[in-house]
Amino acid sequence: MNIGNSMERLIREEARLIILRTLAGQPDFRLHSDLLRLSLEGFGIRRTREWVHAEIRYLEQIGAVTVTEAGSVLVAALTSRGEDHVAQRAVLDAVKRPSPPSV
Repeated sequence: MNIGNSMERLIREEARLIILRTLAGQPDFRLHSDLLRLSLEGFGIRRTREWVHAEIRYLEQIGAVTVTEAGSVLVAALTSRGEDHVAQRAVLDAVKRPSPPSV
């Protein structure tokens, strides 16, 4: 396995979890892609808007978010399936699993 491809896969899985957790922390479970990109940067994941859009679209494909286009940004809204992953009630493919709560 190519280490570069493996690292990119891990970054994508981590970014998807960060996006879902960020949405779960919003009062209305929604946020636009530029603010999600800034959230990812806070975790050391600096990527382009297009990269973030691709990750949001992936989450839409697996039913974790719904997406509305608003001009040049995407507005992502957490679905119950995405919320179940964040709350550890379900597991989504290619999304990092949340760590168990500290005891």
